[in-house]
Formats: sequence, C-alpha cells, structure tokens
Amino acid sequence: MRLRVEFTTEPFDLDEAPAHAVVAREVIQSADLDAVDVGPFGNTAEGGVDAVLTAVDALLRESLAAGATRVSLQVNVIEGGEK
Repeated sequence: MRLRVEFTTEPFDLDEAPAHAVVAREVIQSADLDAVDVGPFGNTAEGGVDAVLTAVDALLRESLAAGATRVSLQVNVIEGGEK
C-alpha cells in the first residue's frame, strides 16, 4: 500500500518561515519517501505505508516541539499504488 500525506503547520508567518515549519520540512525531506513537494502553504509526500507513518510521527513530534500550535494533515491511500 502507498500513502500520500498533505500537511501544514501553524502559526503562519508570511515574512519568514517559522522554526516549526522549517523542522517539518526537514523531517519530510530527510525521510525515506518516494516523492516530496514542499511549498509555502502546504506540503505533500508519498511513499510506502511504513515510511509515511514513520515520517508523520516524527513530523508531529518535532514540529510541536519546535513551537507549532496546530498541525493539519491528511493521509490518503493512493489508488493503484501497490509497492
């Protein structure tokens, strides 16, 4: 099974990326995922179920520790995504 996760962290700062956003991006970019797309208002990543769930666990723990007050995420099963 393959999964896609989409996430944002808050609070937002349009002038400079807050520490929690930087940490979240670093966690996702360093994870063993197949595809990662980071942007100013949302981020997505895809991979196998274990890799995505491990990355989401680290994302939540580390971004909250870095000052996030809210983390919004959505996890979807990718159709036809056997791998």
